[in-house]
Amino acid sequence: MRTPPSLGPIVCASLVLAACASLSVDEERTLGAELSREVKAEATFVRDRWVVDYVADIGQEIVRVAGPQPFDYHFGVIENDEINAFAMPAGYIYIHTETILMARNVSELAGVIAHEVGHVAERHIAENYNRQRTASLGHQALVLGAGLAGGSAAAGAANLFGGLSAMAVLNSFGREAELEADAFAVSTMPRAGYQPTGIVTFFHTLMAEGGPGAPSFLSSHPATEDRIAATRALIAEQPQMPGLKQDDGGRLEIIQQRIRLLTGRAGSQHRATEPRRSGELR
Repeated sequence: MRTPPSLGPIVCASLVLAACASLSVDEERTLGAELSREVKAEATFVRDRWVVDYVADIGQEIVRVAGPQPFDYHFGVIENDEINAFAMPAGYIYIHTETILMARNVSELAGVIAHEVGHVAERHIAENYNRQRTASLGHQALVLGAGLAGGSAAAGAANLFGGLSAMAVLNSFGREAELEADAFAVSTMPRAGYQPTGIVTFFHTLMAEGGPGAPSFLSSHPATEDRIAATRALIAEQPQMPGLKQDDGGRLEIIQQRIRLLTGRAGSQHRATEPRRSGELR
């Protein structure tokens, strides 16, 4: 019997390709499905169909007007009392219950969802993954060496980090990526029927929650003065469309109450905070 050739050269060649090549759409689909399974195993998901369908319907309205997309988007709601939302590869988008509870109207929630869709559509998740893959060549060598027979580098690469830890890595965006996601939200929200100023007012909500207990969404998605100003400028450049929704006839309030009942917070009410003027923000 012949001695099998050493895997060393094969692994090295694979690493060069992995470091230089962008994550393909098919690889991103495989990676997204794997990481989604890990997130579902680690997080507590809301299973109430009224809540889940409400969020998914908003998300799919955004996706429908965003132009051709290579992914099938999936939206989920995670029971968590931190204000946060995040996107995973290939269009897996998750919203924390606290984010829904903190939204004062549907346009704010739609703005959060549209922003996350923007990160996927602009391939920011894939770009972050490529950077992480390049920086983890040593670990990737072990993964690829063990899994080359399976022929799926993307599936093996999912082992570089777990579901929720992957969320933190893949959602660490720079200022340019955040502005691109904001611009995506501003352009798609009116076409989906939503008032884009909800993005700005939710920024104000985030900043009002600042200080030692600042929400994790704020630290990973910095709502700075210049970013708010840039978003306002983008909105001002948009043609004025009549009939855009800011509220949805009390549906959001019903969903918020369902969440409070489901999570044992029926006695708590978030106090609506009027957005401060830009000059008053610190």
